[in-house]
Amino acid sequence: MTATGIAKPDFTWLRAMYINCTLNRSPGRSHTQGVIDRSVAIMEANGVSVDQIRAVDHDIATGVRPDMTEYGWETDEWPALLTRVLAADILVIAGPIWLGDNSSVTRRVIERLYGYSGVLNEQGQYAYYGRVGGCLLTGNEDGLKHCAMSILYSLQHIGFTVPPQADAGWLGEVGPGPSYLDEGSGGPENDFTNRNTAFMTYNLLHLASMIRRAGGFPAYGNQRTAWDAGAYPDAANPEYR
Repeated sequence: MTATGIAKPDFTWLRAMYINCTLNRSPGRSHTQGVIDRSVAIMEANGVSVDQIRAVDHDIATGVRPDMTEYGWETDEWPALLTRVLAADILVIAGPIWLGDNSSVTRRVIERLYGYSGVLNEQGQYAYYGRVGGCLLTGNEDGLKHCAMSILYSLQHIGFTVPPQADAGWLGEVGPGPSYLDEGSGGPENDFTNRNTAFMTYNLLHLASMIRRAGGFPAYGNQRTAWDAGAYPDAANPEYR
């Protein structure tokens, strides 16, 4: 039992993937990574297996197909990265805010995720069903809620399940002020950010655990294979669906 009297759940069987969409290549400093590290620490303290990708370090082609080498690109590392995403129960997309919006790297990652969304799983559902998603953001300008809204909408639209309060982030003073990891920024000590990051992380863990224990997201009424075969759930006349 914890101090609150609630039994601590077992999350040791879960896997999480964090995609850092910073514009800075490794080993360059990433303020986004600083926010990620706090969430990852909670995951690892609960025995969760965590994988991480800094997207800008990889040759990710532009496009909305699973493998862009089939569409004119000479190289594309995304198919190999996608296998790591698909191995995880939880996906967290994290990135900076520029001009009040998500980074170009964030958008490319989402576009490539979208490119696989038409593939079906073993139950005839879309491929990302049964996985949960969240996001982390940071910057020294406004736009956190707007960026989170865009990411979370995209994730749920392609099949991820989004739990309550699935976003967190930190904003410094609007303008050319300090960023999250800069000395004196107050970012790592910010109680609001730390609370939201903890709540987001645990909500992702809880929902992923619930779905895994249930054997995946329920398949009634959402199977593309059944629909294509002419089975229209609870529709007496398919012409008026």
